[in-house]
Amino acid sequence: MSQHNSLKSGGGLVIKRNVLKRFERVGLLKKRGQWKEGDRVLGLRKTKADV
Repeated sequence: MSQHNSLKSGGGLVIKRNVLKRFERVGLLKKRGQWKEGDRVLGLRKTKADV
């Protein structure tokens, strides 16, 4: 039985996500100098991903 075309992965296509995971936001804030060790991980400020 074959797989329907809509269920197959896109292959090499990479899309830009609008929402970052928590560890990605922490890494981005660390890089920008807006987060330091010991700060709370919950309630992080909104960030936009680097292009």
